[in-house]
Amino acid sequence: SAGLCSRIMGFHASCLAILALATGCCAFAPSFSVGSSGLVSKRMSIPLSKASPSVALRMSDSSAGDAEGSSPARRSVLQAALFAPLLLTQPQPVSAKGRVVVPIRLYGELRELVEKDPDFGPTLVRLAWHSSGTYDKMSKTGGSGKGTIRFKEELAHGANAGLDQAVKRLEPLKDKYFLVSYADLYTLAGKIAIETLGGPEIPWKEGRVDSMDPADVTPDGRLPDADKGTSKETAAHLREIFGRMGFDDRELVALAGAHALGRCHKEASGYVGPWSPTPTTFNNAYFTLLLNLEWTGTDAKGKFQYKDPSDKL
Repeated sequence: SAGLCSRIMGFHASCLAILALATGCCAFAPSFSVGSSGLVSKRMSIPLSKASPSVALRMSDSSAGDAEGSSPARRSVLQAALFAPLLLTQPQPVSAKGRVVVPIRLYGELRELVEKDPDFGPTLVRLAWHSSGTYDKMSKTGGSGKGTIRFKEELAHGANAGLDQAVKRLEPLKDKYFLVSYADLYTLAGKIAIETLGGPEIPWKEGRVDSMDPADVTPDGRLPDADKGTSKETAAHLREIFGRMGFDDRELVALAGAHALGRCHKEASGYVGPWSPTPTTFNNAYFTLLLNLEWTGTDAKGKFQYKDPSDKL
């Protein structure tokens, strides 16, 4: 990944700088500006004279008394070289229990992502939910704990159509905060999306550990299907799916209210349109409209679905 390449390049640059300081025979070496606040910049410095066997190390913060190649300058560059890789990665502290502490900056960057593109927020909620919704309370398999939804085998499940784009869009953040697991990233993204779109603050903890084996992907069919042919069969299916996760009927209905966010896409589910006129605002419109509007069935847009009098929902 890009993050790994950057870290390798940083280590390589450090080695070159140390070698140059030790031997004085390198054609060029990294040069850094070191101030009271620490390492603040870097650049490459070329020897000022081909006749000089020493390496020209130009320090932007060095005093007039620091001659080229003098001990203070060499010590400053040596310190800078040792810490060069830190410039290329984000600090990611680890707790006393060995868990990666998710940087506050990641929270902010996810929030900014949703603020700039509110329509992406519901997709992040769907990603977090579909990552979690494969859980089986009896076998203790599935769920968000291993980050398996990133595997192509799980993204190929029918209910996950279109989520490959969300996974791809989060990849730059994963590269930047490389110690944060995919499982933590996806669930945190869902939490931040709900909060940013006006929902309640949701408790969340880091510590999920990614699986490296696609064999951990659960079988297709663990997520709910919107239509099983009849209302009775669909209701039985939903009770089975949510019951497997440990939810009762009341909790099932409450979770369905998240459909206030987002919309259906024909290319993903076969259905078309939003459930409410405010698809980027977390509210209870899904329930109020469901109970107070007159809905009629139609298959004019593809799969059989219900529409409101305005034909916009």
